Amino acid sequence: MVKKTPHWLKPEQKKRLFELTRKFKQARILVVGDFILDHFVWGTVERISPEAPVPVVNVKRESYMPGGSLNVAHNIRTLGGTVYPSGVVGRDIAGRMLLKTMRQQGIDTGGIIYDRKRPTSLKTRVIAHSQQVVRFDREKTEPISREDTRALLAFYGKKIKSADVLIIEDYGKGVIQTELVHAVVTTARRLKKPILVDPKEHHFDYYRGVTSLTPNRKEAYGAYRQLVAGATGRESLETVGFGLLKKLQSESMLITLGEDGMALFQKNGKVNVIPTAAQEVFDVSGAGDTVIATFALALAAGAKLLEAALIANLAAGIVVGKLGTASVNSEELAAAIRSA
Repeated sequence: MVKKTPHWLKPEQKKRLFELTRKFKQARILVVGDFILDHFVWGTVERISPEAPVPVVNVKRESYMPGGSLNVAHNIRTLGGTVYPSGVVGRDIAGRMLLKTMRQQGIDTGGIIYDRKRPTSLKTRVIAHSQQVVRFDREKTEPISREDTRALLAFYGKKIKSADVLIIEDYGKGVIQTELVHAVVTTARRLKKPILVDPKEHHFDYYRGVTSLTPNRKEAYGAYRQLVAGATGRESLETVGFGLLKKLQSESMLITLGEDGMALFQKNGKVNVIPTAAQEVFDVSGAGDTVIATFALALAAGAKLLEAALIANLAAGIVVGKLGTASVNSEELAAAIRSA
């Protein structure tokens, strides 16, 4: 039975959410995934090129942000938690810039694995008048080497015992593959650590037995078609959510639904549809990162699954109102809870 959560929260619910968010500063989250440097070119457009029907961007400034799994780490830091990210970068200018942005934002750099044969993943977005004009990616998406995998697992082994929650952040850039996932999930389950996954559509079969996955609607339907024989893509959201739970033997599935909010499916048969908390939407870049970061922090603080989903929904409502890959801070989240 689908249960729609009200747009508003009761006073006792707000009190509980405040109690949980105040414990974020005690949370320790280990993140394994693809490191990306987000490069933004900001400018204005006043004319069309005489050479081709494309806008001419008059560049005003440039900025860099840690992206991919590092945007998850950034969100955890801005919300007060401690984070240990691990991933691979190249011995190049983008890699040095990525290290600089991590240090500037207080993100632990001990999990960086350098690979001379691999470029740092770089996404460049050109933005004019609050609109993204074009994006171009420079990257290598083949699986990382066995040497890199062993180095990541060595760092993971040092940190997992002290971590409260493990996040696997899969951007499809080569870090997340079966050997790595099997090793980290096996260890985390043995230590009874919650395992959250922001999945790539074609890798869902890697994630059997994790605690929770946070796909968007497109990823969830795509995975259902891959994993369930005879699936057509016209199934109900409830069929897809519970079908994936059964196939992957997970405790829950938090499917983000864009302007429709999100839906939480639990293996006990409960499903809650949570309406969006967004007031206005400028950019959905990185919203999924904010969701899984906040969801993990809430679980580390002792939240039940629905409580964690409510907090994650409020955080997502904030971040989509910002331009570019963005994060949420504690003050913004507190204000969102008060006004919910």
